[in-house]
Amino acid sequence: MTRTNTYFISDCHLGGGYIADRRAHEARVVRFLDHIKDDAAALFLVGDILDYWYEYRTVVPRGYVRFLGKLAELADAGVRITWVTGNHDVWLYDYLRDEIGLTVQRQTAVVDVNGTPFLISHGDDVGEHSCKYRLMKWCFTNRVCQLLYASIHPRWTYQLATGWSTNNRTGRRACDEEVEKVAAAERLLDYTREHHAKNPEVNHYVYGHLHLARLDQIDGVQVAFLGDWICQDTYAVYDGNQLSLHHFTDDNPT
Repeated sequence: MTRTNTYFISDCHLGGGYIADRRAHEARVVRFLDHIKDDAAALFLVGDILDYWYEYRTVVPRGYVRFLGKLAELADAGVRITWVTGNHDVWLYDYLRDEIGLTVQRQTAVVDVNGTPFLISHGDDVGEHSCKYRLMKWCFTNRVCQLLYASIHPRWTYQLATGWSTNNRTGRRACDEEVEKVAAAERLLDYTREHHAKNPEVNHYVYGHLHLARLDQIDGVQVAFLGDWICQDTYAVYDGNQLSLHHFTDDNPT
């Protein structure tokens, strides 16, 4: 089978403490990767694939064996894998790059996808954000803060990070969260318009982060919000001509 498709997924949040059956959750993502292995030319993991990951110089978190093994299988078969770091997996350094051969993309960038320029972003480093969020993002990416964090024993940092993530995910009312998603999507669409005006050759934009599954057309530009793999199981695919959004199930993977 000819490899022509490029796939995009985001916000799997593997290992999240708020997920009832983490093993089944990981297995579902692995089945998706197995489904695309024969026709995928490239795979973009658009941030927050893991709910928490801090990669020390010689130590990495336990878990994710089946998922990482499947990524290695795809890479060995010739699939080009790019991992765009999000706010949950921002501390991804060189381990998976060296072990699997994937590319780590640390910020929003325009990349070539099957001969077509795409802007690919987790979505948390472009558009408007609150001062509180910008400060948190700065702390996460500041090298001094990272070194200070790394000096604390993992038994404490792991509990702190996963507890914070669980509280953030479960402590919001669903109605408020939906309103926030739509407002954040509009801010990203505003950013898209501004970027496209300066870069008219870019007609495809892919975002994660919002847990919102939606495909928009604005001024001839396609914008994909990838949704998540907590409750939506959505992904996008580009076949060389069209960008489309899909829902994965075992019975009907498209």
